[in-house]
This record gives sequence, C-alpha cells and structure tokens, in this order.
Amino acid sequence: MQRAVTLLLSIVLLTLSPTWALAADLDGATLSPAWGVPFAGILLSIALFPLFAPKFWHHHYGKIAAVWAALFLAPFAAQFGVHAAMANVVHALLAEYIPFIVLLTALYVVAGGICVRGNLHGSPRLNTGILALGTVLASVMGTTGAAMLLIRPLLRANDNRRHVAHVVVFFIFLVANAGGALTPLGDPPLFLGFLKGVEFSWTLRNIFPETIFIWVVLLALFYVVDRHYFLNKEEELPLAHDPTPDSTNLRIEGKVNFLLLLAVIGLVLMSGLWKPGIAFDVMGTEVPLPALTRDVMLIVVTVVSLLATPHVARAGNEFNWEPILEVGKLFAGIFLTIIPVIAMLKAGTDGAFAGVIRAVSDGNGQPIDSMYFWATGMLSSFLDNAPTYLVFFNTAGGDAATLMTRDASTLAAISAGAVFMGANTYIGNAPNLMVKAIAESRGVRMPSFFGYMAWSGAVLMPLFLVMTFIFFHV
Repeated sequence: MQRAVTLLLSIVLLTLSPTWALAADLDGATLSPAWGVPFAGILLSIALFPLFAPKFWHHHYGKIAAVWAALFLAPFAAQFGVHAAMANVVHALLAEYIPFIVLLTALYVVAGGICVRGNLHGSPRLNTGILALGTVLASVMGTTGAAMLLIRPLLRANDNRRHVAHVVVFFIFLVANAGGALTPLGDPPLFLGFLKGVEFSWTLRNIFPETIFIWVVLLALFYVVDRHYFLNKEEELPLAHDPTPDSTNLRIEGKVNFLLLLAVIGLVLMSGLWKPGIAFDVMGTEVPLPALTRDVMLIVVTVVSLLATPHVARAGNEFNWEPILEVGKLFAGIFLTIIPVIAMLKAGTDGAFAGVIRAVSDGNGQPIDSMYFWATGMLSSFLDNAPTYLVFFNTAGGDAATLMTRDASTLAAISAGAVFMGANTYIGNAPNLMVKAIAESRGVRMPSFFGYMAWSGAVLMPLFLVMTFIFFHV
C-alpha cells in the first residue's frame, strides 16, 4: 500500500513539474498501421475469449486488457520517450476516460438504486411497451441511465420464458443506442458536439425524422419477433416455475434517486453552458473548470446515492459492481490502445487511414453525406463512438456554426452514424456491455460477440441501407 501511495505521489509531482508541462503531440502521419495491433488485439480478445475460454475470460479480462495496454505503452515509450507516453496517457485519462467512466458510474449507481417492485407478465405487448418507454427516456436521462433503470424489470417480467436473448438484443438496439439520438444528454458523441458548440436542440430539429423512423421500425419488428417466440415456441415448453410471479401491485423504492438523476442531468448541462474561461493544464491536457466541477460533483452524487438509497432497493435489483467493473477495465484498455488509431485518423489523408478520409469527399472536396454516415457508423461500431464522432466532426471542417447551417446534412449524417451504429457490436457503446453483463448475471444466455453481430447484421444493416437512400444523399 505504501509503495502504491509513493508511486502515485511521484506521478502527481511529475505532472506538476514545469519540465513535464507540455504535452507531446502525436503525429499520426508518422505512425504505421502496426501501432493499431494492440487495439485490434483487445477487440479480438473481447470477441473470442468469451466464446472459446469463458471461465478464463471471466476471471482474467482485466489482466488481458492490461497486457494489451502494456504492449502498446512499452514500445511507444521506447520509441517516443517516457514523457510522450505519459503525456498521451494523461490526456486519454483526463480528457476522455475519467469523464466517461465517472458519468457512466453515476448513472449506473443512481439508476440501480431505483427498484420497481412487483412483476408484470412478459408478453409481446408489454415488452414492446417497456422498450418504447426506455427508448424515449434515453434522450432525457442518457442511454446508460435508461438502460440501467429498465433492464432489470424487463428481465424480471420475462424470467419464466425460455427465449429471452432476443428481448435483450433489441433492448440494446433501442434503449442503449438509438434512443439517445435526440439530445446531447442521450449519447456521449452528441454531448461532445454540444461542448464543441452544437446547439442543445440541434439534433432534435435535424435528425428527428431519421430517429423516429428507426424507432418505429425496430419496435414493430421486435413485436413481430417476440410474438413469434411467445406463440410458437415458449408456450409449447413452458417453464415449470416462475421465479417472480406476476403481480399488478407495483411500487417504487429508492425514489430519492429520481432527484439525484435530475442532479446528474443538471451537472451535464452545466458543464456545457457554464464558460468561465478557467482551465488547468496537466502535462499539456487542458482540464476546464466546468468539466472538473461536473466530474467531482458526479462523484458526490454517486456517494450520496449509495448512502441514501435503502438497502432493500439495491437488494431488489440484485445490484452488484461487476457490470461497471467490466466496462471500466475493458474501456481503460480500449482508451489507451486507441491512442495511435485516433492519431492516424486525425492525420487525414497523410495517415494510414487516408482511404477512409478520401472516401467521405467527392472530387471537388465536398462532403458525401452517405459516406460520412457509413464511415462514422462503421468505425463507431468498433472504436469508441465519442472520439470517432470528433474525428469526422473535424474532418467535415470542425466549425460548429458552419456544420449546423450550410453543412447541416453532413453533421446529421455524422450524428446518426455515431449513435445508431453503436448498436452494431457489444463494444460500440458502453451500455451494450453493461446490459449484456446484467442479463448474463440473471441467467440469460446471451449471443457471443459474433452471434450478436449476426443479429445486428440481419436486423440493423438492411435498415441502415434503407435509411441511406431515404435520408442521406447517395
């Protein structure tokens, strides 16, 4: 313990030292594609280990993520220097990972303290209603908050059914992704756009038709699929025992968390609207006062929720830390190993991904909306969708005023691609993994990484193709 404290103090002193004050800019144009191997490795580990070595993965996924991070950092420090390595790690942690995980944890803890007692019958009509409610709530309280609030009641309502995985898959499609498309509160990419100057109501005004279209089609398709399973398979082989018998006597415990949820929303809004012009420099990474205040207060809200929520409410939700720990450990590795990948993307036509950048513009340098939709979406499926949004936001000019007006259709394509296609894989958006982990902890046999992609490929990809022709210029 003493050794760990000494190491932490040493790092703090180093970051405050004047000689370490400047960040080492990483020129993506000088990087070879080989620097993306650790990132590809962690993605393949997430995809393959649960499939071929599930017990080993369950016990050691944090160590595996750490190994891939070390395989990036050690060669990087050797080639570019310890200062450059530390500066980029500090930037990844302070500017991206810590705000990401602090907000995610706050929403997870607060929503996990709201327990809906009683149980309804998991019929196709009820399930569709719960998915519709969560989809609407996601733009108000974030995809993480809405998912954490409703996934447990949904699982409880269906715990006497034999086929439940499809319910969770569509829940990820809608509540954990597409539902967050209408406001910056809904999904991290849109929040980053808000911080860059995009008006709060811009997405609501500009991608409302696309959003309503995907909501309605997915809800209708889910009802058909769920009704098929409900009528043709489950009634033939009903489970002998319902773990939570149906009851119309519903009540809510942990109501204080609704106030805390409003506090979370208020803090997120504050960090975008309050501009005191004060920032702190940590090894070249600028930490604005509003962002620091937001993150500190979100931690306070999390602690208050843990202290103020009745124990019976969390017990009723079978609340545990494993889902957020899994997301925290895996995304720590992802945020570190993604450093060179994002740098190569930012290098534009001078970087290793020049082909991607050239593909989104025509011969005159004008943006091709359909290509922005697909390029942003496909990269968001495997990279974190927040930095991917920023890359293409900057590729399209980076000026919020221009993108909201003259190039509004291009910004709409970027926004829709980042939010909607985060549902293509388990790692496209953080709530996806959390919902999967909660469902598996409740005994639901979820599809593997590639099994889930089979669902998204069959359901989402044709839908995205139709949307391309309807809403975006081809």
